[in-house]
Amino acid sequence: MAGRVADASRRPAAGRALAWSFANTMVARFGTLAIGIALARMLGPEEFGTYAVALVALLAILSFNELGVSLAIVRWEEDPAEIAPTVTTISVGMSAVLTGAAVWAAPYFASAMGSPEAAPLVQLMSLCVLVNGVVATPAALMQRLFRQDQRMVADQVNVWLGAFVSLGMVAVGFGAISLVVGRLAGAGVSGLLFLRFSPLPFRFGFDRRFARRLLVFGLPLAGASIIVFLVGFIDQLMVGRFLGPVVLGSYVLAANLASWPVSIFSQPLRSVAPALFARMQHDPTLMRTSFVQVLRPLSAVALPVCLVMSATAPQLVAFVYGEQWSAAAPVLRWLALLAALRIFFELAYDYLVVRARTGAILRIQVVWIVVLVPALWLGIDRAGAGGAALALVLVAALVSLPMYLAEFARGGIGVRAVSNAVALPSLLAALAWMLATTLGVVMSGAVLLLLVAGTVGGICMAATLWVCRNDLEVWRAQAPAPTAGVRSPA
Repeated sequence: MAGRVADASRRPAAGRALAWSFANTMVARFGTLAIGIALARMLGPEEFGTYAVALVALLAILSFNELGVSLAIVRWEEDPAEIAPTVTTISVGMSAVLTGAAVWAAPYFASAMGSPEAAPLVQLMSLCVLVNGVVATPAALMQRLFRQDQRMVADQVNVWLGAFVSLGMVAVGFGAISLVVGRLAGAGVSGLLFLRFSPLPFRFGFDRRFARRLLVFGLPLAGASIIVFLVGFIDQLMVGRFLGPVVLGSYVLAANLASWPVSIFSQPLRSVAPALFARMQHDPTLMRTSFVQVLRPLSAVALPVCLVMSATAPQLVAFVYGEQWSAAAPVLRWLALLAALRIFFELAYDYLVVRARTGAILRIQVVWIVVLVPALWLGIDRAGAGGAALALVLVAALVSLPMYLAEFARGGIGVRAVSNAVALPSLLAALAWMLATTLGVVMSGAVLLLLVAGTVGGICMAATLWVCRNDLEVWRAQAPAPTAGVRSPA
């Protein structure tokens, strides 16, 4: 019937959505890698550092842009059509307010980061915040219905259009502002595609009955998201503030490389996992079992990559960005280890969101940042940018990880269950790390070392996936919840 969702047999399953999301991320990351290499080599540390100041400002605002209300669409047990207009109004309204605040505060933020010349870039970049608020509802609806195929089209337009605009402007000498204009161009056209693909018509509205429920759900999540941003980017803020934009540029490039495992493995999962877990809310036992089934193969693919990246950090930085960025290598060595923990934390975060444990998430993040700030200050004071990265790893492993495990134990997922899920992947990844570290001492060729170390990591990954292949069944035959009033997928 027109205007209603298609028959269950025609709706995409979680596994198919995950495959689309993974393909989307891989193609996008390949593009950003190639373009990032070109831009880093063309701009150099100083100009790239100026852009990094604007980028950190944008990510700060996006962390809590729409107050967390769009995620309510993903886990809403009733018809999402009834709350979509209210979600849109809250999202766009908050985004407009934050965009105005960012434009006003840009000169003060840029000066505090030691780069006053970055103020116009911050102001221009803040327009992306408004675009993000406009597409929040369509993106959440597509996530609920596992329409990652359509999401891929919009995301790829964002990446490639923005990249070509940036490269073209850099080539004719526009400098750091090229990156900002490219990002805006990609975001704008991608936003139009999100509106085109939206399963529901885009419209505003406000229903007080739903607004209160949305804010009760979303505000703790928005608060947690602010802390999540601070946890993820306070190091960059402090490095920029105390060490300057040039060091910040090297640090951001190391962070970009370290984020590869997170983006490739965690980002596709996060676009599907909340909807998958939401389908199991009626059966807590199944939901707990499914979490472990997701965690084991995720660890199998992510841990070897993270540890091999850490072991080969100097060679990887030199190969990708060139010797002028060698200062990024000590940072990458620690941030690659942090990436392994981040992948677990993000899966845990999404699971607890679906369980409506947003208060617990907020508590974990608050404790995390309270401990992290002095640790970062001490690390920067004693060892510069590398000390900041080391502080991140220590606080994540010694403070945040035990808190997440304790929260899971209260919800019925014991430490033993989590340990059993990651035991074999951790063991094989540690062996790959030791071998890659040894090879780094005895081999002089960076390319050969990366090939050998990558092969070892790939073997460890394949062996673990084979052992836990039955866990992949969790992604099959899980269709999204029926949704009245939603247009049938094309």
